Amino acid sequence: MARLAKSQQAQLHLKPDEALGDLRFRALLGAEQWAKLPGAVRARFSKRYLPGCSVSYAGVIEDCRMNRAGWLLAQLCRLIGAPLPLDRGGGAAAVVTVTEHTPSGGQVWTRIYARRGGFPQVIHSAKMFSGPTGLEEYVGLGIGIALKVDGSAEGIRFASSHYFIKFGPAHLRLPRWLEPGALRIDHLDRGGGNFLFVLDLRHPLFGQMIHQVGRFTDQPSVEQQ
Repeated sequence: MARLAKSQQAQLHLKPDEALGDLRFRALLGAEQWAKLPGAVRARFSKRYLPGCSVSYAGVIEDCRMNRAGWLLAQLCRLIGAPLPLDRGGGAAAVVTVTEHTPSGGQVWTRIYARRGGFPQVIHSAKMFSGPTGLEEYVGLGIGIALKVDGSAEGIRFASSHYFIKFGPAHLRLPRWLEPGALRIDHLDRGGGNFLFVLDLRHPLFGQMIHQVGRFTDQPSVEQQ
């Protein structure tokens, strides 16, 4: 954690044109795991975007499966901004955009999923480089997930350590029996600027609740007006 804090402090003192070399994910993984990653994955996770800039990945949801418990959970989560996919099946267009959140030193992730029978689903979340694991993702109404990060020759894995609710400065950790399940997200490189986004949510009683696979392609970074 001290290594992570030092890298973040160093980033804060970089000039704007030097801040594109982002050490935050490298610090989380450590030098050994970082070196295992494909070059394209290292490139995606070593950019720190200037204010007003973002990067986008366009693609398609190849498959999304849910059991009844998963579908019900996804619908209930509409109350906090619908952070889970709402539709089963595949073939829907999708776009992911990552923007720097300068005040917090984190990132804002926006996912847009086309839907067959309704308005597109928009999912917002914020990744903050903080907490006991070094990375927390907030999905709405103060609800967040502490994520463990691991690297391999295929890509990066984000796995839930625990869930929490934040009230001001207080973090209230949810007991295991209230958690929606073990969340795992894999970023798997497939070469040629392509990668898979694989989301799995598995509960000890209800089994695999949600399994989603999206294929995305690198897009040029754009400057927002």
